[in-house]
Amino acid sequence: MCEFQWNIIRKALLVSVLWGILLFDSYAGDQVGRITRLNVRAADGLHWVYLDGVHNNKPACASKHDYWMVKDETSEVGKTQISLLLTAFASEKTISISGLNTCTRWGDGEDINTISIFK
Repeated sequence: MCEFQWNIIRKALLVSVLWGILLFDSYAGDQVGRITRLNVRAADGLHWVYLDGVHNNKPACASKHDYWMVKDETSEVGKTQISLLLTAFASEKTISISGLNTCTRWGDGEDINTISIFK
């Protein structure tokens, strides 16, 4: 193949990868609201939370439920997420959650990616 054809192939591949990344992010769930329920299960350390408001753009794995999962409660990020959730729940603050578009921790609850607390 000539250099020109390789350049076209490389550009097409780059565009495909970028679109894949953008589409992945756009399909992750999101929700804004106050925490209505915060749960912890001793048997396996599972942490999950419900918000009032609408859980938008749910991935297929979470289509039947509206709860959010802390993906790894033993990691530093997971512990920080739990801390933010407890703070928001105790202070009755509005939060925003965006998801990872995955249901890793529990098969039908979307994994939390980002939590933001509003003043």
